[in-house]
Amino acid sequence: MSWTTLVLALGLVLIFEGLVFALAPRRIEDLLRALTAMPVEARRMIGFLALVLGVLLISLSRASLGS
Repeated sequence: MSWTTLVLALGLVLIFEGLVFALAPRRIEDLLRALTAMPVEARRMIGFLALVLGVLLISLSRASLGS
């Protein structure tokens, strides 16, 4: 992986995160309240599943591009 790819990925994450905060700031507050009501293990599982999904998506995209 090149630095260009890493910077591109980081830029895309920041764009999507920024859009959420810019377009729905009150929904973020609701989401944070819901997250604090969840047990720590449930939040950990959500994070782990997001990590696995991200790795799978990257693997699939790299395989389809032939890299």
